Amino acid sequence: MIMFTQGVSNGSLFLFFKEVREMRYFFKKPEVYSSIFGKRYNCDHPVYNECTLYIIDNRGLAVIQQQYDPETKYTFWTSISSWLTDKIYLHPRFRKFFDTYADREQDGLYPTVTVRQIMWGLRMKPLPKEPWETCFDRKGF
Repeated sequence: MIMFTQGVSNGSLFLFFKEVREMRYFFKKPEVYSSIFGKRYNCDHPVYNECTLYIIDNRGLAVIQQQYDPETKYTFWTSISSWLTDKIYLHPRFRKFFDTYADREQDGLYPTVTVRQIMWGLRMKPLPKEPWETCFDRKGF
């Protein structure tokens, strides 16, 4: 973005222009994205019924995201947005995070993290926090 400003020196008018870069504090949805990695997984967990599951070598990690229904004012945990699945999986720090927290299936369930927890763990910019969001676990990554 180029911004113009004006100034006056010795009675003559002149224009300055400088390039101003917008800072992004939050992770924004890209216009073009793919969703190849991670799959939707249905399970009987006490907190959620659907998650995004990443599986590598018989070990898995479930990732959930909180959603909001404005009509009923009801929040619920479900799989992460499809535009985030590949961004998380292809991140350079994903494999280390996965190796730390993933485990084998036990009674149809895998270890679970929220999308905010994994983004913090990968040192990605966070999603904008919505006023209706609650905290699932305050464990730091």
